[in-house]
Amino acid sequence: MLSPDSRAPGLLLGDGVGIGAGVVFGGHVVVHDGATIGEGVVLGAHVVVHHGVRIGDGCVVEDHAILGKRPRLAARSSARGELGRLTLGEQVTVCAGAVVLAGAEIGDGAIIGDQSFVRERSTVGGESVVGRGSVVDNDVSIGARVRVQTNVYLTAFTLVEDDVFVGPCASTTNDDTMARHGSERGVLRGATLRRACRIGGAVVLTPGVEVGEEAFVAAGAVVTRDVPARAVAMGVPARVVRQVPDEDLLERHR
Repeated sequence: MLSPDSRAPGLLLGDGVGIGAGVVFGGHVVVHDGATIGEGVVLGAHVVVHHGVRIGDGCVVEDHAILGKRPRLAARSSARGELGRLTLGEQVTVCAGAVVLAGAEIGDGAIIGDQSFVRERSTVGGESVVGRGSVVDNDVSIGARVRVQTNVYLTAFTLVEDDVFVGPCASTTNDDTMARHGSERGVLRGATLRRACRIGGAVVLTPGVEVGEEAFVAAGAVVTRDVPARAVAMGVPARVVRQVPDEDLLERHR
C-alpha cells in the first residue's frame, strides 16, 4: 500500500521499502512494496520503482525512468518465462525516460541511456553502456565493458560478450520465418557477438549468425553467415575482405 512520505514533494512509499542513508528523492517519486534502495542513491523527478526492485549503493536514476515494470505480452508471445526482481548493481546510472523491466540485472557502473528499454531476464554487464533509444530485448546477455550506441536493437536470445562495440542503428534479428514459426521458443535464434568484435553503424545481423572474436563488420553490411575471428567483413551480403591487423586489436588499446 502506497503512503505519502514527507521527504520530498509527492513522494509515495509502499510497505516494507528499505532506504539507505543519504538517498535523495526528486518530486513525485513512487516506490512500491518491497523495494530496496541503497546508500547515496539519487532518484530524479517522477521516477517509478516497482515491487521488489533492488537498487545498489550510489546509483543515479534520472527523471521519468521506470524500474521493474512487468511485461505485457501478447497471447502468442515466445517471451514467457519466470520473472525475478530487477537488480541494479552499485554506481549504475539509468538515464531520463529509460524503462528497465522486472527480472533484468544491471552490473556495477553500467549506464542505461535516455529513453532506452531493457526487457525481462536480460543482463547488462559491469561498465557497459546502452545508448540512447536502444532496445535490449528479453533474454539477452551483454557482457562487461560493452558499448551499445544510439538506436540499436538487440533481439531476444542475443549473446554479446565482453568489450564488444555495436554501432548506431545496428539491428539483430532472430526469426527466419517472421512470425510464421508458431509459439516454439527454441526456433528463435539471436546473434552471437564474440569478445571485442566491432559492429558498424546500420549493420543487420540475420538469425543465428556469429561474429568472431576481434572481427570487424563494416557499416551498412548485412551479415547472413558467420564471420570468423579477426575477419573484416563488408557488403550486402557481407563477405570477408581481409584480416584485422595486429595494431587494431583491443590489447593494443588498453
